[in-house]
Amino acid sequence: MALSLSPCLPHTTYLSKALSTSKLTTISVSFNNPLLGFKPVKLGNNQVRCHAVTDLKSASSLDQSKGEGDDRGEEESKGDRIVADYNWTDEWYPLYLTKDVPDDAPLGLTVFDQQLVLYKDGNGVLHCYQDRCPHRLAKLSEGQLIDGRLECLYHGWQFEGNGKCVKIPQIPADAKIPRSVCVKTYDVKESQGVVWVWMSQTTPPNPEKLPWFENFARPGFQDTSTIHELPYDHSILLENLMDPAHIPISHDRTDWTAKREDAQALLFEVTERTDRGFAGWWGKEKDGSMPNFLRFDAPCVLQNNRELVDKDGEKHYFTGLFLCRPTGQGKSMLIVRFGGTKRSPLAKLFPKWYFHQNASKVFEQDMGFLSSQNEVLMKEKVPTKELYINLKSSDTWVAEYRKWMDKVGHGMPYYFGHSTLSPPKLPAVVEHAPAGLIAGVSASSPAKGGIGTMHAPNLANRYFRHVIHCKGCSSVVKAFTAWKKGLSAAALVLTALAILASSRQWKTFLVLSATLCLGGAYACSTAVAMNTTNFIRVHRRL
Repeated sequence: MALSLSPCLPHTTYLSKALSTSKLTTISVSFNNPLLGFKPVKLGNNQVRCHAVTDLKSASSLDQSKGEGDDRGEEESKGDRIVADYNWTDEWYPLYLTKDVPDDAPLGLTVFDQQLVLYKDGNGVLHCYQDRCPHRLAKLSEGQLIDGRLECLYHGWQFEGNGKCVKIPQIPADAKIPRSVCVKTYDVKESQGVVWVWMSQTTPPNPEKLPWFENFARPGFQDTSTIHELPYDHSILLENLMDPAHIPISHDRTDWTAKREDAQALLFEVTERTDRGFAGWWGKEKDGSMPNFLRFDAPCVLQNNRELVDKDGEKHYFTGLFLCRPTGQGKSMLIVRFGGTKRSPLAKLFPKWYFHQNASKVFEQDMGFLSSQNEVLMKEKVPTKELYINLKSSDTWVAEYRKWMDKVGHGMPYYFGHSTLSPPKLPAVVEHAPAGLIAGVSASSPAKGGIGTMHAPNLANRYFRHVIHCKGCSSVVKAFTAWKKGLSAAALVLTALAILASSRQWKTFLVLSATLCLGGAYACSTAVAMNTTNFIRVHRRL
C-alpha cells in the first residue's frame, strides 16, 4: 500500500497504546444527538454502540438545534455545563523536531503568547528560557552562542544552562554578579525525535503527560517528519486535520489517493470521551466499515492510525501524527509525522524534500479557507454552534473537539467552543522582525536584526513557513542554488569557448556541453522553486 503524505489525510491507523489495553471498550453513554446524527443501539451490559445516520434528506442531519446531544448536551440544556479541571500551562507542548534545532544559534518560539528561546549548549544539551533579557528586555533569541552560553547581543550579557547570568561586560572587574540576575527557565524533554516544553512555573513537570507513541517505537517503523508555521489559530488547524471529508475536494489529485469523485458520507463511532480528549473509529459509508482510528489528546496531539495485514498474515502499522502548538492569536506551528512499519517501494524513489514540498502544497490549498474561517470567528465572537452547520456524516470529530473546548476552555488564554467561548482580551501583536525567524542561517550567513534573505518574512510564504525551520530543505535550497549558479557560469564559459573554437567538432562538443549545463541549471532552478514557491490553485470547469 502506498502511504500518502498529505498532512491532513487521516487514513492511516493503528491501535494506540491506551486502547490496546483496557480502554478498547465501548463506553456507556446516552446518545440522541441531532448534531452528530447518532442512533443508539443497545448492546447489553448497559453499553450503547453509536452508528452515524447518513440520510442527508433528514433535517436532523444538520446542527440546527441547540443540541439535546449526549450527556453534556443534556446538562447544557438545563443550564449546567460540565467543566473539567484544566490549566493550559500544566501541559507538554511540542516545540520543534530535534533534528532541526540549530547547533549554532538560539531559536525564538512561542506557546500562546509566551515567548521562549531554545538553544543547545556546548555539550549539546537543550535549554529553554523566557525570551527576555532581564537587563532591558531585549530578545535573547536575537543573540548568539559563545562557548555554549547564550549571549544577549544588545549589551553582551551571557547566561548558562540554569539561567544564571555569568558575564556582564559593563561591571567592574572586581564586582560580583548578583544571584537575582537570571532568566526564567522552562523544563524541556526530548522524546521520539521531538522537543517538548512544560509551560508551568508552579507545577512540577508531569512525566505521565509526556506523549509516547507506540508505533514509533516498533521495529522497522520509518517516518517522514515536517514542520510548518501557519497563519491561523491552532483550533482551526486541529479542526482541519480531523476532517477527512474535505480531502477529496480540497486536495483533489494532490497525491496518489485524493480524488473528488470519492467524496461521500462517512461513518463514525466515538469510543472514548475524557477530560483529556476523545477517540473513535471512522470509515467510508460505501465500504461499510471503520478501519481508521482517530485519537485527540490534550493539549494539541492528534493521531490517525491503521493496521493492515498483508497476504502473508503479517500485521503492519501506519500512523499520521499531528503535533500542534498554539503560537498566538491567528498563528500556529505544526509538526507532521507520517510513517509505518512498511514503506511503498514507490516512496523510496523520491527524496525527502519532495514529500516536504508536497506537504507544504497541501497546507496552501487549505490556507485561504482556514484564514477566512479564523477571521469570521474573531469577528462574530459567538460559539461555533451559532455559525457552523455540522453534518452528522462528515463533521463528528469537529463537533467533538469544540465540545471538549467547552469543558476545558476556561483554563486556556482564549477559546471558541461549541456552546461557549472566551475571545482574546487583547489584540494580536504583529512583529515586523520576529525574533529567531532566521536562526537557521545565522552563523553561515549572519542576518540578525533584519530580513537578510531573498524572501519577505510572511507566513503565507512557503520559505518562511517551512524551509527556514527544516535543516534538510534549507540545505537542499542552498545546494540547488549553488549548483544553478555554477552550471550557469559553466554554460557561459562553454558558449564563449564554442564561439572561439575553430574546429567544428570542438564547436559541437562545447555547444552540447553548454546546453547540458543550461538544462541542469534549469532543473536546479525548478527544484528551488518547488521548495520556495506557493501553490496557486487553478480553477477548472468540470
